[in-house]
Amino acid sequence: MDLLKIMENRRSVRNYTGETIPNEKIDRILKAGLLSASGRSKKPWEFIVVKNKDILLKLSKCRVGSAKMLEGADCAIVVIANADLTDVWVEDCSIAMANMHLMADSLGIGSCWIQGRLRESENGESTESYLRDILRFPENYRLEAILSLGMTNNHSAPHNSDELPFEKIHRESF
Repeated sequence: MDLLKIMENRRSVRNYTGETIPNEKIDRILKAGLLSASGRSKKPWEFIVVKNKDILLKLSKCRVGSAKMLEGADCAIVVIANADLTDVWVEDCSIAMANMHLMADSLGIGSCWIQGRLRESENGESTESYLRDILRFPENYRLEAILSLGMTNNHSAPHNSDELPFEKIHRESF
């Protein structure tokens, strides 16, 4: 499939069938993350794959009103980074998240980006602190986001390229 077609098709999916995602597809999504560009090739990101339903239920409370889809997800990929490696870890993790999000959709898997950095959990602590307690990642590792994954019957229609806001493109100057 053409990359622009994959991008047009990518939608955030929050409802899942409960069907198991084949491990080969999860591995392909993770490879897409590992192939991501990073500043000076530092690759500061690490991915925590969660399939345990009890842990997914706990993760669903990591964000006020925004992570409930994890209750029905088959898998989550938590993206963290060693902040000591580079000052552009946020950008590097965002590239990895975007690549995995696109790969999931291209494989017919619903996914949703759940922002974690600078967010708050249902119990009032930071999302990062809440997840660190559950997933036990070191203090020098910082949270970027979670990618929820699940099979879906409810994929929205692709974006229409003719409706893109081309007025946001400026050439030579604003």
